[in-house]
Amino acid sequence: MKSLEELYNRALELKNKGMADKEISTELHLSVNTVTWLLSKDLRENKVQDAKIGWRSIGVYSNRIEKIAEIMADIIGEELSMDELTSILGIAINGIPFATMVSDILDKEMMVYRPHPSGKEGLFSSNFSGVKGKNIVVIDDVISTGETMKRTISDIKKQGGNVSLCIVLVSKLSVDEINGVRIRSLIRTTLVG
Repeated sequence: MKSLEELYNRALELKNKGMADKEISTELHLSVNTVTWLLSKDLRENKVQDAKIGWRSIGVYSNRIEKIAEIMADIIGEELSMDELTSILGIAINGIPFATMVSDILDKEMMVYRPHPSGKEGLFSSNFSGVKGKNIVVIDDVISTGETMKRTISDIKKQGGNVSLCIVLVSKLSVDEINGVRIRSLIRTTLVG
């Protein structure tokens, strides 16, 4: 997006299609707070500081996603014993391509999790591996506030699984841990000034 006005128009378009603020934030790679502020269109006061993360240059070709997945797999190998790791979970939508390729590289089971837009319990896709009794690495593209990751970890634990590590392409957090689980990112953003 080239301007705040264009970002606002895209957010409004998605809202008019029935998407919730959380879903819009995922699509636009912004925090929920930023989307809520943006849709209120109060551009003069209460500005929320945020960094938009766009990785379209990576996402348009699967071979580019694979290269990022190779880095993620390398970091997972640095953090964990492969003998204990059983599964790779991708958070819908943008974590799935990375998780699919990491799962292939590490020869581990694949899981898909879809968070509920309003914060209720999410859904584990029945087309993929089950959670119970598994040691899982959670993969997503961007972590902004950490709320989606917190809910994902919580839902995995409720289903009898164990989260060994979370890995993301970009982290906007200043912490390296959520709910007692280490977070590793390829890139970390920080507000300066």
